Amino acid sequence: MTVIDPKISQNRPVIRQLDEAAINRIAAGEVVERPASAVKELVENALDAGARRIEIAQADGGKTLIRVTDDGCGMTAQDLPLALSRHATSKIDESDLLNIRSFGFRGEALPSLGAVGRLRITSRAEGHDAAMIEVDGGRMGPVRPAALSRGTVVELRDLFHATPARLKFLRSDRAEAMAIKDVVLRLAMAEPRVGFVLRDVSGGGEGRVILRADAEQGELFDALSRRLRVLLGRDFVENAIPIEAEREGLRLTGLAALPTYSRGAAVEQFLFVNGRPVRDKLLTGALRAAYSDVLPRDRHPAAALFIACPPESVDVNVHPAKAEVRFRDPGLARGLLVSALRHALAEAGHRSATTVAGMTLGAMRPEPVSADAPPRIYQMDRPSARALQASRLAFAPGAAPSQPPTTPHLAPELAEASARFDAPLPDTDQDAPDPATACPLGAARAQIHENYIIAQTATGMVIVDQHAAHERLVYERLKRQRAEHGVAAQALLIPEVVELDPTDAALILDHAETLASLGLNVEPFGGGAIAVRETPAILGEVDAAALIRDILDELRDEGDSRTLEARIDAVLSRMACHGSVRSGRRMRVEEMNALLREMERTPLSGQCNHGRPTYVELRLSDIERLFGRT
Repeated sequence: MTVIDPKISQNRPVIRQLDEAAINRIAAGEVVERPASAVKELVENALDAGARRIEIAQADGGKTLIRVTDDGCGMTAQDLPLALSRHATSKIDESDLLNIRSFGFRGEALPSLGAVGRLRITSRAEGHDAAMIEVDGGRMGPVRPAALSRGTVVELRDLFHATPARLKFLRSDRAEAMAIKDVVLRLAMAEPRVGFVLRDVSGGGEGRVILRADAEQGELFDALSRRLRVLLGRDFVENAIPIEAEREGLRLTGLAALPTYSRGAAVEQFLFVNGRPVRDKLLTGALRAAYSDVLPRDRHPAAALFIACPPESVDVNVHPAKAEVRFRDPGLARGLLVSALRHALAEAGHRSATTVAGMTLGAMRPEPVSADAPPRIYQMDRPSARALQASRLAFAPGAAPSQPPTTPHLAPELAEASARFDAPLPDTDQDAPDPATACPLGAARAQIHENYIIAQTATGMVIVDQHAAHERLVYERLKRQRAEHGVAAQALLIPEVVELDPTDAALILDHAETLASLGLNVEPFGGGAIAVRETPAILGEVDAAALIRDILDELRDEGDSRTLEARIDAVLSRMACHGSVRSGRRMRVEEMNALLREMERTPLSGQCNHGRPTYVELRLSDIERLFGRT
């Protein structure tokens, strides 16, 4: 094995002041990681300038050209050189660092872009002439007159030409173009009243439109819903539930998808704080926790959620790209998101059932027949005499009815069978309407394959998976018992001592009361050690040290931990699975109706513990559509 000696001089190093070009290139390494970072900074500048329409053009994934055109307030000729100076900004002053309301505030983006590419800014403020300035690799040119009606055009060419080593770390043109689209998509979600156009001009000319979202009007929530329909598609909006909640100055709005609209990866999770797109561990963890009871581990929720709060209660100056934030009260933010989503999901179980039905019907919908196609001729095979005889025997009443007149266009035996079907049925008590059909899940009519319950509702029918439904009911019952009576703890014969960093030990002990309510009793043991004296009895034998470290990881990342609760819930889920009605068990009508009534009273009964639907509703109009009656 060859060991490379570190190149450390034995002589005393001399401290030197870096020149402005080197400083800007170092800053650019943090601010501009890739072309998408440059697009983000320039579009945010346009939004801060009050733009109502923003057009973005990129070529070769943004490597050779990025151009952002806006109709904002613009800049004067005197502003242009100052805008290219580091830490020069019009957005805040010294007193506003804890009251930031704009996207940008550091004054680093434009000088950083000018340090690593060829930058040209053309701008015109109201009442002033248009002006232009160019920067190439950090070298600033003079301000010159230009032609522009309004706003600002920023053109960045040959990104990283001044730092060629950075080009080696960029991905393919297609991958970089997709990253640019994702940035514009998120910013367009945050600002539904601003129009956005993204073009790919790699081939020259006007190029092709990749994304277009016209400015929306009306109430903010309505405008947001329409913008999300444009950007994420009709399926997302139609399979989502509105979220609106407020607690102690924090307000949460947006759309969260039903569990049946889950994804294989976390690609449709869009989170915003005061209009700023963020990828925050606290918020993504809260989103995952809210869906933990209705989605399996390999599925991810889809949501577009917006948190609004006073600027002083959130710090946005904790990440070079401003992608993360720090809440003054992280527990409040997490609790608001989890409780609001869980409440909305509990109320939306019925919609999940109709969503599954809609997807099923969509898959079963026949292909449209073209106008040029020859008409299809449907023929029914003529039944045999033996089949007709069996039919007569099956449907004949006890006493033979009078012989009906024979229809001249039917064979005598067919006319007789038709007349028997047309004969009025004798009056029975079964003709009386069943009041249970007025219930949301209706009245049980049959059980098929000893697994599925067929129920009739006032507007159609419901098909229930008896095992999945009862599994959810038992699981919710066990959770209620846990909440009412607590989690039984088992004392360890010999307390397990876990050695931790003193800071980590203090963090665990800060949450000792919460952990004790879940059956995990911890005490300080001197220095950085803690003693685990009791563990949840329901977990059986448990590696206390591994459990403590898992909880610590979550506390560090998200300010809260669901590790212990999730493990307990997993055991309850397994108990519910084994203690529920099994597939293949015949049920009496009374049992089926009792199951339906309990489902109506139980939150989250629309999904089993693994995230699958427990029932599907088919409306009468859906059934008629299957048979071509509508």
